[in-house]
Amino acid sequence: MLAIGTPNIGVHTNTTCNALLRELQQIWNDIGETAADQDRMLLELERECLEVYRRKVDEAANAKARLHQSVAAKEAEFATLMAALGELNIHSPIQTDKRSKSLKEKLASVAPLVEDLKLKREERVKQFADINAQIEKISGEISGYSHLDNVAIGSLTLGEQDLSLRKLTEFQTHLRTLQKEKSDRLHKVLEYVNEVHSLCGVLGLDFGQTVSEVHPSLRGTSLEQSTNISNSTLEGLEKTILKLKTERKARIQKLKDIVSSLSELWNLMDSSREEKNNFLRIAAVLGASESEITEQGFLSMEIIEQASAEVERLTKLKASRMKELVMKKRSELEEICRITHIEPDTSTSVEKSTAMIDSGLVDPSELLANIEAEVVKAKEEALSRKEIMDRIDRWLAACEEENWLEEYNLDHNRYNAGRGAHINLKRAERARVTVTKIPAMVDNLINRTLAWEDEKKTLFLYDGVRLVSILEDYKLSRQQKEEEKRRYKDQKKLQDLLLTEKESIYGSKPSPRKSNSFRKPNGYRANGNGSMTPTPRRNSVGATPELMTPRSYSGRQHNGYFKEMRRLSTAPLNFVAISKEDTMSYASVCGSELGSPPHG
Repeated sequence: MLAIGTPNIGVHTNTTCNALLRELQQIWNDIGETAADQDRMLLELERECLEVYRRKVDEAANAKARLHQSVAAKEAEFATLMAALGELNIHSPIQTDKRSKSLKEKLASVAPLVEDLKLKREERVKQFADINAQIEKISGEISGYSHLDNVAIGSLTLGEQDLSLRKLTEFQTHLRTLQKEKSDRLHKVLEYVNEVHSLCGVLGLDFGQTVSEVHPSLRGTSLEQSTNISNSTLEGLEKTILKLKTERKARIQKLKDIVSSLSELWNLMDSSREEKNNFLRIAAVLGASESEITEQGFLSMEIIEQASAEVERLTKLKASRMKELVMKKRSELEEICRITHIEPDTSTSVEKSTAMIDSGLVDPSELLANIEAEVVKAKEEALSRKEIMDRIDRWLAACEEENWLEEYNLDHNRYNAGRGAHINLKRAERARVTVTKIPAMVDNLINRTLAWEDEKKTLFLYDGVRLVSILEDYKLSRQQKEEEKRRYKDQKKLQDLLLTEKESIYGSKPSPRKSNSFRKPNGYRANGNGSMTPTPRRNSVGATPELMTPRSYSGRQHNGYFKEMRRLSTAPLNFVAISKEDTMSYASVCGSELGSPPHG
């Protein structure tokens, strides 16, 4: 028989078999078995041994095949796990010790690696599942759970999934992208919700009901329900904000109209501050922009209804006091016309308006509207006349200074060292400078008035009289005044010459009669102490004529204006006549005295 196994085992097996064979032959010999029987039995024994060896070989072969299959399966599983996890290691112990190790050693070496990879795969799968769940949740929130994002996530089995780090990184990147989008959407939703809250507060609307109409989660009453950030929610909030802004704009305009009506009625009715107090707060809306109106309930329907009710109340009160309001508005018109020296429309005078209202021929509201239109027109005309009116005021002020200067020059005590003498002296100096500018002021005023008339295609009337005519008359009067002053100076020189001749003949002491006759033309009178003061009437005999300023025309009848002006401009002044009378008196005195011999 052949020995198998190691040399030591083969030697031991041969020794044992040979001993047993010798013992068996001895037994057969003792029994008396024949050599043929012994050979036959040895053949059977050898056949049985061969069968046992064959069976053992088959069993060993089967065990080897199974073991080889297990190693291959483990190696395949190892490779699959490595591929799934994306870990391709070329220095794997399976590749290194593939030929140097037995199957059991290979199985023993690869099994722990496979177990480690399984644990790693389970951990990786858990990571993927966690990220997957977050992605599904956020994607559902973004999409409103109407559909899921199947681009990065699928319903694949674990064996078909890619569990590599690269794929895990992709999932993590996608998750971060979704998280950022969620954060941006949530921030935008909160901004929209805050804006809706602010608008609802200003408009006096129910905030909870308003946002609940967009999505119930926006109300924030349920802790379990997260805020919806889907596209439909954002679009709904945008539409709600646009709707609220439109409503805010409409209410602001409505409130502005109401406040404007209130202001007109307050001014018209002379409402007290107590009546205005309830609505003075909302009156500020006229000068505020939409973004500046943030007070809670400022644009609520309750406020608007209260203001509308006040307008309605004042309107009814206005109707009952219409006659009084018409009179008041007419007085306002007349005051504006008086200040600006414009002739008001006589068709709406107080007498005619009262008669028309009492007779019922005209609607008081219509009459009031007509007078208000006249007030607006008068204000516009006053604005266009402002520059010329300012020039007129400066001219009249200069004329007043000129009149004061004339009175000052007639006062013989003006240089006395009394209280205020230096003040009057300074004023006289300024007045002289002002008087020298009067002709230029008048010419400039005429030119400006003519330019205004050419631009407006109408005459510039001052209390019903054309201003240019007044100015021309003033220039003529001023020229006449200057001419009379020159004539008066010439006459005075003649009187002084005659007086000098008389004094040379009769002595230096004048008679009382001659002294009075010579002082009368100067407009002076003697007071108790012998000093001379100006006479109160500057239009008396010997005084200069009154200059025709616009104030001179106030109170005149306009239809007799031109006739009066012709009379004043053509009537001769009395300076010459006075001189003749004084000269005749002087001649009679001189004649009588010349006819009598001198005394002493």
